Amino acid sequence: MLDWDDLRFFLAVARHRTLASAAKQLRVTQSTVSRRLATLQEGMGVRLLQRTSDGYVLTLAGESIRLHVERIEAEASMAERAVAGQDVRLEGLVRVASSQLLTSHLLAPSFAALHDHHRDILIEALPTLPGEPLATLDADIAVQLRPFEHPEVVVRNIGAVAFGLYSCLAYLARHGEPDLSRGCEGHQLITMLDDRDFSAQAAWLRDHAGQAQVVLKADSCETQHWAAYCGGGLALLPRFRGDAEPALHRFRTPASVPSADIWLGVHRENRQVPRVRMVLDCIAEAVRSRAPALNPAEAADERA
Repeated sequence: MLDWDDLRFFLAVARHRTLASAAKQLRVTQSTVSRRLATLQEGMGVRLLQRTSDGYVLTLAGESIRLHVERIEAEASMAERAVAGQDVRLEGLVRVASSQLLTSHLLAPSFAALHDHHRDILIEALPTLPGEPLATLDADIAVQLRPFEHPEVVVRNIGAVAFGLYSCLAYLARHGEPDLSRGCEGHQLITMLDDRDFSAQAAWLRDHAGQAQVVLKADSCETQHWAAYCGGGLALLPRFRGDAEPALHRFRTPASVPSADIWLGVHRENRQVPRVRMVLDCIAEAVRSRAPALNPAEAADERA
């Protein structure tokens, strides 16, 4: 008989393609993921995932069962959330998934404010990977910079994040002002490793800095920020981070960089659970209160 826990490990590796990323999502060790995957494949008598130079990929057998396993996962999650929806206590666990950028600079301060009054609400701050939907996360709430797609997720647009093109002052002194009309030719560029969550910003960068040499692809906006701070090159950064750093210079650009909307998502079944509702409202208020810094009005800004 198949063990649902083993199937969860199979799905995690199929989605994330590496044992390390699957282990991070499941909050176990890499060796545990490897062992559970091996147990499942031995029990079924067939290889479900093949290791390649690009990570783990589904075999034909793996492809044939993936949709069935995802349906089991969805039903199990719905059952759990239906039970959780009956809980009226203003205490207990709330899992919130978001990126390193948003968790560190928006969510963590909001959680501190929440716990001034509601210490019995335990929050788990979970990491997300680019493109990972809330429906597949072991989370009650997700905050991200791209729209949600799953129909069972109740979504709210709670703000926006403006972006700008930056370098540190030391880099500017060495390399001079970039010429955006020539695609920043002769300059170094720091980009995102995966730009699915920043597709509009990535398109702007290709249009205006396409002749610069990409020297670093970072896994997060935070890594980009510190690489630019250390003189690594030009980087497209959230303005609430870049404008607050005296060592960074934001360049005037011929066309505004697109902003990214901040989306707050919660599973439909538990959006009215008091502790979940409290965390939702706390996050929304934290973003609202920082709106002038997150998405400053260009006309009122004189720093560039």
